[in-house]
Amino acid sequence: MKKTGLFFGSFNPVHIGHLILANYILEHSDMDELWFVVSPQNPFKEKKSLLKDHNRLDMVQLALQNYPQMRASNVEFSLPRPSYTIDTLTYLHEKYPDVAFSLIMGEDNLKNLHKWKNADVLIQNHQIIVYPRMFEGKMEQPVAEHENIIPIKAPVIELSATEIRKMIKEGKNVRPMLPPEVFEYLDGSSFYK
Repeated sequence: MKKTGLFFGSFNPVHIGHLILANYILEHSDMDELWFVVSPQNPFKEKKSLLKDHNRLDMVQLALQNYPQMRASNVEFSLPRPSYTIDTLTYLHEKYPDVAFSLIMGEDNLKNLHKWKNADVLIQNHQIIVYPRMFEGKMEQPVAEHENIIPIKAPVIELSATEIRKMIKEGKNVRPMLPPEVFEYLDGSSFYK
């Protein structure tokens, strides 16, 4: 059975921190591939700084073109909104019955996992790869100790898309923080300005 990791995010924009993390997970786990699942805009949130779904998907596709084990996924674009991870997984299992899907999330998200829709079903049926983040607060012990929760000692990369957007708006150089293809895509546009 093929093992696929799902890395959910708005990727607004996708940056080298995302790629370093995804590559580390592929190299240090038994995953065959990793999908960057681009989350659609939440209809209940007014996010002026969030680029349109297809622009964010384009950037992820550009960023991943030299990484054969990684791909961009727009699976949530056609699902009911707001998107709940458990519903996306149910859909993916029906569409790809011979793939074992794992979730990839930061430690900070794991802390609130118990508040997610059908969190118990999620944990019971899926491996959850957890990477370290700088954050305040303690883990929920019973959750953190579940056999399906696999902590991975990936490097902590505190690059933030929010900070990158702010720098672009201020006319600062963000080239080192972005995959070259994403930098070119943004450089010729008025995005985030």
